[in-house]
Amino acid sequence: MARVYVSAVMDVPIEQAWGVLRDFNALPVYHRFFAKSDIEGGKPSDQIGCVRSFYNHEGGHIREELLTLSDREHTCCYRILSVTSLAVQDYVAEMRLKPITEGNKTFGEWWAEYDVADKDAASVHQVVSDTFRFAFEGAEEVAKQRWKK
Repeated sequence: MARVYVSAVMDVPIEQAWGVLRDFNALPVYHRFFAKSDIEGGKPSDQIGCVRSFYNHEGGHIREELLTLSDREHTCCYRILSVTSLAVQDYVAEMRLKPITEGNKTFGEWWAEYDVADKDAASVHQVVSDTFRFAFEGAEEVAKQRWKK
């Protein structure tokens, strides 16, 4: 089992960071890798069990199921149901935010565990790591735009 972990400090309050990241259907809003996303069956994007179907700019398709979402804990967990662009199996990821009281910032951590063939391990690790890092960067930027400091 492989594991990727990324953390970041976002220069926005936790309510603003969470306001962007909690929307399970908003990846294209804050992430440069992704072009289009829809929640299957018209379900709300914060409903446990909803499935997001999204595409990267090269046409790669991913379907993920929301497993948990907690506004109290500022966490969400999801799993990949199908993916065309990564050679992974049994992929489960979790994202968590915590307030940094000094300076009213947010600490974010995002990790995933999955199975991957040895020959694909390094490239998959890089893609997943970049995905999480760019998500934090994009969410911070969107939050700053939405709630002008």
